[in-house]
Amino acid sequence: MRALLPFLKLYKRYFWQMLLGMILALLTLLASIFLLALSGWFLAATAFVGFAGLYTFNYMLPAAGVRGAAILRTAARYAERLVSHNTTFLILSFLRTMAFEKILPLTPGKLQNYQKADLLNRFIADIDNLDHFYLKLLSPFIISLFSILVIFFGLSPFNLTLATVITIVLLLTIFSAPLLFFQAGKTQGERLTTQKSQYREQTVNYLQGQAELAIFGAQNKFRTQLEQTEQQWIAHQKQQATLASFAQALILLIVGLLTLLVIWLAADGIPGHTPPFIALFIFVSLSCAELLAPIPNAFIYLGQVIASAKRITHLFEQKPDVLFPETGKSCSQEQAELAITGVSFNYPSHTQQVLSDISLTIPAGQHVALVGKTGCGKSTLLKLLTRAWDPKLGEITINSVNIQDMTEPQLRQMMAVVPQKIDILSASLKENLQIGDFSATDEELVTVLQQVGLEKLLETEDKLNLWLGEGGRPLSGGERRRLGIARAILHKAPLILMDEPTESLDMQTEQQIIALIKEVYQHKTILMITHRLVQHEMFDKVYLLENGQLSLQY
Repeated sequence: MRALLPFLKLYKRYFWQMLLGMILALLTLLASIFLLALSGWFLAATAFVGFAGLYTFNYMLPAAGVRGAAILRTAARYAERLVSHNTTFLILSFLRTMAFEKILPLTPGKLQNYQKADLLNRFIADIDNLDHFYLKLLSPFIISLFSILVIFFGLSPFNLTLATVITIVLLLTIFSAPLLFFQAGKTQGERLTTQKSQYREQTVNYLQGQAELAIFGAQNKFRTQLEQTEQQWIAHQKQQATLASFAQALILLIVGLLTLLVIWLAADGIPGHTPPFIALFIFVSLSCAELLAPIPNAFIYLGQVIASAKRITHLFEQKPDVLFPETGKSCSQEQAELAITGVSFNYPSHTQQVLSDISLTIPAGQHVALVGKTGCGKSTLLKLLTRAWDPKLGEITINSVNIQDMTEPQLRQMMAVVPQKIDILSASLKENLQIGDFSATDEELVTVLQQVGLEKLLETEDKLNLWLGEGGRPLSGGERRRLGIARAILHKAPLILMDEPTESLDMQTEQQIIALIKEVYQHKTILMITHRLVQHEMFDKVYLLENGQLSLQY
């Protein structure tokens, strides 16, 4: 239960919405109980009047009460669903935003200990499980307690003994059933959470590795493993469903026994009241099934909620390897002189140095290429420049200011990165471009597209609203690179870092991309890393990185 305490504190943000939802749910439940009890009394009273041969009976008032309770129940149910689900969505939205804010600074150091599918499962499924805490556990339990108090004070004026009996049975049930079913469902809930994560991981790995699995003939092996995990997951779901069915049957049994107890105690009538009041107590007892029904299921799934909370908390407790200062040193953003001095680096848990005493100075406005074989440390150097990692020795400065003395917004504003893999969001062309500058106007976006040779994307009817990504207009390798360059242009940073911008392109497109880079970034400071350089004469200097050492080539 301690794992849920941090999330309880977060719920304070939406206290009033949660309170309103619970009040509406309480009104719905009380209206339902009142409707059934009043209807039972009304029918019994009508029959009693007929048998007794009475000539007068005020049926208008109870009939109005029945109609009023029915209308109140319907209206309150609709409003409760609206408020409660909206509150749940707000909570989930807040948790996901917070999770993303927590995960982002962990890249890439701490996140290398997690598989991508596992992170996705924590981000989606585990956070989804937390909505059970408010919607299916906290709210029903509190509502049940208040409903029992209302039942006690509502029935006490008619017969204190029967009211006390009903109240005691209900209280014993809602305090004992949770303990019983929590213990019964705890292990299953933990297993379900773990197996859901395993199943998602195996599914993602299977789908992403289709080419390799087909080449090496390992598809059947991985499919069998996936099916075994699926069968285990389904088996535990069935066990949990069986437990939930048993819980509901037990609640119906308790309500039935309570009703029989009330009938037995009221068999001789209720002192001071007419016989129809026996029906009132009986129907109140029967209506308690609606009051008790959500409690066992809520605690059966509590183990699953706690397991998800632990997984999310474990992720939230990770500390980033790189910390940015809250206030940074001022640095000119008009131009950028990059200086790398005596930098050495090795990855955690590895003793071999990837970079050894690297020194490099790039004056403002100069274009430099860094060439090296795959795995020689080129991308590692880029990660050091963007502070994904910090060097073990040495320092990196921009305009004589150590990048470790800059705030994150300052550092990001100083540089634009064109990565090797250009990610295309499932969004419009405009939204994909605005990653570089969210404030960019449509006119600026059109100008940039023309500048990088992507004006043909504007020839459709949708223009900037052209859908890209999944289900949208596919982009070729060259178009992706041009889109990445367009984002960097919009960012308006004085330093441009490029990671294999011509990888996997044909010779003609490669030459076009290099020429485009030279043209659009002619006044910027550029560091481009590549394993194969084309048109080296377009760069002011070319360095070779080999065995962790840097040497000037020309």
